[in-house]
Amino acid sequence: TWKWVVGPMFLYLCERLVRFWRSQQKVVITKVVIHPFKTIELQMMKKGFKMEVGQYIFVKCPAVSKLEWHPFTLTSAPEEDYFSIHVRIVGDWTEGLFNACGCDKQEFQEAWKLPKIAVDGPFGTASEDVFSYETVMLVGAGIGVTPFASVLKSVWYKYCHDATNLKLKKIYFYWLCRDTHAFEWFADLLQSLEAQMQERNNADFLSYNIYLTGWDETQATHFVVHHEEEKDVITGLKQKTLYGRPNWENEFKTIAEKHPGSRIGVFLCGPEGLADTLNKQSISNSEADPRGVHFIFNKENF
Repeated sequence: TWKWVVGPMFLYLCERLVRFWRSQQKVVITKVVIHPFKTIELQMMKKGFKMEVGQYIFVKCPAVSKLEWHPFTLTSAPEEDYFSIHVRIVGDWTEGLFNACGCDKQEFQEAWKLPKIAVDGPFGTASEDVFSYETVMLVGAGIGVTPFASVLKSVWYKYCHDATNLKLKKIYFYWLCRDTHAFEWFADLLQSLEAQMQERNNADFLSYNIYLTGWDETQATHFVVHHEEEKDVITGLKQKTLYGRPNWENEFKTIAEKHPGSRIGVFLCGPEGLADTLNKQSISNSEADPRGVHFIFNKENF
């Protein structure tokens, strides 16, 4: 038995030593941005830090807890000179981080007063393969939208600097959430991308649909009154918010008709139930003929 145990244990100890060494490297918080509805953005720098789109890191703040490590998806693009995470204040640890960063104070916070942060990572996810396809479907549910902030930013940087060599030609983005207010920072990102794509006369590059899955009667009345306005009353985007859940069968069939003979990457960050649905639709809408359309399903669950 010991022969079977020693090898894996040695590899495990090596991996723990590497992670401990990485976590001891100095991390500098360059900027703290307070977004609406108690969401903060931490922009950080670390020597030798290299990332890909959609990856995540583990974060520890000794001022809050000397033992707790928490995973956060990176919301910055690899092309940016910093890496960032968005933290929604929903528990004791995030509340402690909020206070440690001085976000509960009205006055300007000096950089040297910001807490020390330890970072372990980054770690890979399925989203890294998004640039391997000409056409992709990105599906984010709730907080699962965060990996696609990194993806969309990186796509924009690549598009601006070298559009001819960018293999990715079309993005279908779906965002399902109960309350968009908690993720207003993401709606701001979509607004920026929408405006920049229109300036370059390529508004068709990104097609997005926002589905609100939870609302009350008062909200519904408000939506009806303002439905004819040019921009959406919730997000401020030209694409109007939809209510309920997507008819995935229709969505897959429509995309398959528009891109015959293509390999289409389907990327999900969301719950297991939605993953099962998208996996079944990817299989049922893929053709047996190798020259036909094929949906390749990739998932990241939380």
